[in-house]
Amino acid sequence: MENPAVNDPLQLLTNKGTREPTFLSPIWNPIAGTIAGIGAAIFLNWGLRKPVFSGIQKHIAFAGIGFGAGVFIDQKRNEYLAKRDAVLRHYVELHPDDFPVKDRKKYGEVLESWVPVR
Repeated sequence: MENPAVNDPLQLLTNKGTREPTFLSPIWNPIAGTIAGIGAAIFLNWGLRKPVFSGIQKHIAFAGIGFGAGVFIDQKRNEYLAKRDAVLRHYVELHPDDFPVKDRKKYGEVLESWVPVR
């Protein structure tokens, strides 16, 4: 089943719930922030010449701060991308002549024929 509207610029900039995020997309930044927080606590202990896992409450606090930072970064990124898409969508709506809907082409139509030279 071929979808001819995929090449429509407004269709590309509109998400009507048809695209699902990947498995790691919503959890990547919080997990990375948590790991970075734990790593920061370990590095702090190493820098202060303490056993790296001493003061487990510090590791838990840094992990929580890292998790919160990851969630915050995720939210800000989503807001930025939504605003960018809205600006692009508005521009395309104001200038429809610059963004015509094009037909799909197959590789055979785009690539030139090739004959090996030996």
